[in-house]
Amino acid sequence: MSEEEEQLEEEAEGEIALLGISPEPARGKRWYVVHTFTGHENKVKASIERRAASQGLGDTIGRILVLTEEELRGTRRGKRQVRKHKLFPGYVIIEMELDDRTQHLIRSTPGVTGFIGPGRQPVPLERAEIENILSTLGGEEAPRMRVAFQRGDMMRVISGPFENFHGRIEDLNVTKEKLTLLISIFGRDTPVEVDFADVEKLQ
Repeated sequence: MSEEEEQLEEEAEGEIALLGISPEPARGKRWYVVHTFTGHENKVKASIERRAASQGLGDTIGRILVLTEEELRGTRRGKRQVRKHKLFPGYVIIEMELDDRTQHLIRSTPGVTGFIGPGRQPVPLERAEIENILSTLGGEEAPRMRVAFQRGDMMRVISGPFENFHGRIEDLNVTKEKLTLLISIFGRDTPVEVDFADVEKLQ
């Protein structure tokens, strides 16, 4: 990833990290979904913002969202391994006033393949639709964290009193970042609660 791409990623992640993303569009604007080449979402976002400003359309283009979430993939050498990834690869959500000028600006932006709608014609999202999309971020809270493991996965404890024990996940508490492992102790499966940071997934 180039330095420019890394900067765009950081800017997008910072925007989504803001609390209280409101589904209510600004007066005169509606939410639209635009399809892009996968991997070009942040470039498209930056390009639309830049071109809108240069063409005097800044007032007609509002928020542009590239939705991301964090995935906890376990730990390595005692450090949490967190990866950010896009919730909707190949899609950008734009708050805008739709007219011939803004539609042309979006369609002519490099990396854009069209709007989402019948025949790729722009159709605004209903309030319930945008609320459902934003709910994937945890509503009006910070972006949620999800984990790359699930019930039934085999884990190894890497720190604490049960270090080097192996166990199968019986339960997960993502909010508290804790899980319950069934560990064989004296020949019996015993439930043990450990922190996410104290385990790693067995390959």
